[in-house]
Amino acid sequence: MSNNNYFIDNRICQLLNIKYPIFQAGMIWCSPWNLASEVSNGGGLGIIGAGSMYPNILEEHIEKAQKATEKNFAVNVPLLYPDIEQLMEIIVAKKVKTVITSAGNPKTWTEILKKNGIKVGHVVSSKKFALKAQAAGVDFIVAEGFEAGGHNGRDETTTLCLIPDVCSSVEIPVVAAGGIASGAAMLATMALGADGVQIGSRFVASKESSAHVNFKNAVIQAEEGETKLTLKQLTPVRLIKNDFYNQIIEAEERCASQEELRQLLGRARAKKGMFIGDMKEGELEIGQISSMISEIKPAKDILDEIINDFFNNLKRIGLKD
Repeated sequence: MSNNNYFIDNRICQLLNIKYPIFQAGMIWCSPWNLASEVSNGGGLGIIGAGSMYPNILEEHIEKAQKATEKNFAVNVPLLYPDIEQLMEIIVAKKVKTVITSAGNPKTWTEILKKNGIKVGHVVSSKKFALKAQAAGVDFIVAEGFEAGGHNGRDETTTLCLIPDVCSSVEIPVVAAGGIASGAAMLATMALGADGVQIGSRFVASKESSAHVNFKNAVIQAEEGETKLTLKQLTPVRLIKNDFYNQIIEAEERCASQEELRQLLGRARAKKGMFIGDMKEGELEIGQISSMISEIKPAKDILDEIINDFFNNLKRIGLKD
């Protein structure tokens, strides 16, 4: 069934001029221009993941996305990125309309971006950091629960607990993330107060994702309990269990130092797993919801499926127009 007759008119859709309050997460090694533009063309907010891109590569992806869609799309920028000044210069010069920052202090860049007419969101994992992000002047918050893939909060607060806590504490729009891959989950988080959702793992297993096919297959083959949050001494990250994961656990169990863990992690470990496709020695970042993903699909089909499921569940529980 087509979702062309559906639309959602709430404050995050109005703020970003999108049809559906669905963000495709800006995932490292998995979120290229064609995935972002396809999601934006489908009515959501596509996001280019700048964390794995050199500045010239990001510029290329922005230019290609702007040619592929007239709709709004965003760029996700980890604030710990070493050449962040170059990334931000490119984003401003290319007139990107929306930026979502993460992994750092939002005060550093929010004012500069907003002075250039850019809407700014920031990813948080707690009420405390949501309040700090609001004080920094961001336009919206992405609140990400413990279930999420990739880097995560140390407090292990689940999405079901995090969203109502954050929504009751801030006045700006809140987008829920972590453990969301269906319209039913989207409806649940919006019932808790969220204005929309950000979905990562489901879009990793899309045809447009730049993840290696080996990684995509690992995602759709993952079963319950096959991911775990680890590396909490450094930066917490949820991983699929493999040989590399086992090495981390062995090191943590014997109380390895942070320096030893950094050496074990090494450089480009995430690229090795998710982009190059080494399923044994690579870092495989994905969310708990991977156990419920069973098929690689085009991004537009995923978006349609989520929207249809959302409205079907509205009808199922009696909340229809």
